[in-house]
Amino acid sequence: MDSLSKKFKLPNSSQSDFDFMPILAKRFSRLQSVLNRRMNDLTVIVEKVQKPHNLSAILRTCDAVGVLEVHSVCPNGKTNTFNSTAQGSQKWVDVHDHPNIKSGVDYLRKKGFKLYGATLDKNSIDYRKCTFNAPTAFVLGTEKWGLSKETTDLMDETIYIPMRGMVQSLNVSVAAATLLFEALRQRELSGISPHHGEGLSKELYDKKIFEWAYPEVAIWCKEQGRKYPIIDSEGRIIEKLPRTVKMRY
Repeated sequence: MDSLSKKFKLPNSSQSDFDFMPILAKRFSRLQSVLNRRMNDLTVIVEKVQKPHNLSAILRTCDAVGVLEVHSVCPNGKTNTFNSTAQGSQKWVDVHDHPNIKSGVDYLRKKGFKLYGATLDKNSIDYRKCTFNAPTAFVLGTEKWGLSKETTDLMDETIYIPMRGMVQSLNVSVAAATLLFEALRQRELSGISPHHGEGLSKELYDKKIFEWAYPEVAIWCKEQGRKYPIIDSEGRIIEKLPRTVKMRY
């Protein structure tokens, strides 16, 4: 009997028994094709965007563009929530919360990101005149007030999206989509948009593909403080589990 099809009792775990079922080859191939196009050098950081609909729409766009993770400054330390608009995108795009905008900006800047604040400021330039091929973070503000002055002062560049109507602002999720797809367009034209996993380090790629393929096993591994089991090219777990794991047929 294939050991992956057996049920395991996980001691010292808060979770109940669950199945370590092998992932279907077709499903694993689909996960690989998506992860192969993910970019770890393009992201969004939202400042106090509170409406679940907007957060969900932004996350869905990030998934569509190939963004690996997004960042959020949560109001009052509350964890962001998502609604059906996300269409499950929160499973494929990680959200990193920051207590304040400075910590979020510092975190990204240390990783080499250039920060573009979306705001109609006197120094702002047309986003189409910018090149987003280098590590890029788009910073977007609240639905009603946009970026705060504190945030604007922290930006490397402020940009705006030209408009022809009476209202000189877009919904925050629409603005995010406009900017992200422009960045993707530029990268595709420059030939640097990843297609074979080159957008991630091998270590990060291996970590994410395991978490996508076996999310429950990944949670257990984190609880146990152990490395993820090795998987082969078809997504099958080939590493033996510890002796402390008791099999139940």
